[in-house]
Amino acid sequence: MNNDTLKRVRIVGFKSIRTCDVHLGRTNVLIGSNGAGKSNFVSVFAFLHDVLAKELQVSVAKSGVNALLYGGRKATDKISLEFDFGQNGYGISLVPTDDGSLVIHNEYLKCNGLWENKDIVTRISRESRLERRFGDKNDRLAQSVLAHQNWRVYHFHDTGRDSRIKQEHLLANNTALASDASNLAAFLLMLREAYPRNYQRVVATVRLAAPFFSDFVLIPNAANGDYITLRWRQAGSEDVLGASQFSDGTLRFACLAALLLQPPELQPPTIIVDEPELGLHPYAIGLLADMIRGLPESKQAIVSTQSVELLNEFDAEDVVVVDRDASGSKFSRLDEDSLSSWIEDYSLGELWKMNLIGGRLSR
Repeated sequence: MNNDTLKRVRIVGFKSIRTCDVHLGRTNVLIGSNGAGKSNFVSVFAFLHDVLAKELQVSVAKSGVNALLYGGRKATDKISLEFDFGQNGYGISLVPTDDGSLVIHNEYLKCNGLWENKDIVTRISRESRLERRFGDKNDRLAQSVLAHQNWRVYHFHDTGRDSRIKQEHLLANNTALASDASNLAAFLLMLREAYPRNYQRVVATVRLAAPFFSDFVLIPNAANGDYITLRWRQAGSEDVLGASQFSDGTLRFACLAALLLQPPELQPPTIIVDEPELGLHPYAIGLLADMIRGLPESKQAIVSTQSVELLNEFDAEDVVVVDRDASGSKFSRLDEDSLSSWIEDYSLGELWKMNLIGGRLSR
């Protein structure tokens, strides 16, 4: 991994997480029961994106301050987050206000292995002041942290009739795949024109999961050439079909293929995907795992899942188990050595179903 990938995340007081300190590797597969806290861990990255993009107040207004604080305001008076990249890092603490919002209590950086101004309360602010708070000495580091505004939590769950992915969208919205793939057609057209080898890899991989698929039809809309709608052809037919004629699983798989097979220079350093297996055939889940494992060495994946089939595709050292008790969500990495005797006879998925590695419902 390079210096832009996460080595460690510390969270205090956020949603179901009272406190956690999670070490991250190149591949990180989060498993756990419903409500354990996988999605809450993943959502901290979307929250960070909003903070760095100066959209903290919008983010809080959408969710409500009580939903963001562990146990609500009666239980928690501060959220603290630290994102550690090894020698460099970024930390922030936030406190609730009387008007039902959150304000930034402190922002600080890690530079050359040392956290600076960590315990000094900076001027209270409603939005991040990162780009102007740190002087010339740390300017390059601050810019490096700000670059993580590009982080997105990808979730391709909504494939219903009225989902954004099936609607027309601006042709010019093509520089990065949206977190919900709502600009998939424009993004694929950009790949086809600027990165044809990557585009062909996407098409070939979708064909493996859906042999009836031939290719995407990526033509600006006739009525308004500034817009485009996702369309495709079936193998052996010249008929042009709409996105609604994809199965939900095939459409989600196409989104995943575009995300994971795009050129490395377009991908964020850390790729975060929430429950990518939803609606996928077991064979497609195997292809998904191949794409995750095939990411460049400079990239990092954080994936939450409830799929036994997807878990079986990875090694024990890749897995973070999420459990929850009366004191909140707990995170622990699997110890491959301690499981060695079990792994000789059972897959990780079988051990998970047998409740030998945690991450299952408890009473």
